[in-house]
Amino acid sequence: MAREVLTDVTIVVVEDNQDFLFLVSEFLFRHGARVAECATLSVAIDCITRTLPDLVLTDITLPDGDGIQLLRTVQSLNLHSGTTTPVLAMSARCDIIMGSRVANAGFSAWLRKPFTPAQLLEAITTALRLDQGST
Repeated sequence: MAREVLTDVTIVVVEDNQDFLFLVSEFLFRHGARVAECATLSVAIDCITRTLPDLVLTDITLPDGDGIQLLRTVQSLNLHSGTTTPVLAMSARCDIIMGSRVANAGFSAWLRKPFTPAQLLEAITTALRLDQGST
């Protein structure tokens, strides 16, 4: 069994592809995280407002908006709550325009799909400043 490096960490995963959402959520759960799954921007905003998670992992392209809108919402919530919630972006789109928009938006990291479980865990532990140890 994998070392539970994400114990006591709450992560909101925002992804409209149900299979991918399940895989990512299961991986995070196996590493000890509490995971809230959201398939749309509106559900994610409601969930983040209620739970104030430690980290948000979001797809850039969502059915009712995009990950940049979600990032702006989290940044606004951070200002009001005095917290700092890292937001990591995921996207299969790797064109120059999308890359520039994501890079300039202020995400803590950008994971290009497909990414490996090790890349995901490294991005999360880096954003949260956790010691990954051996996995």
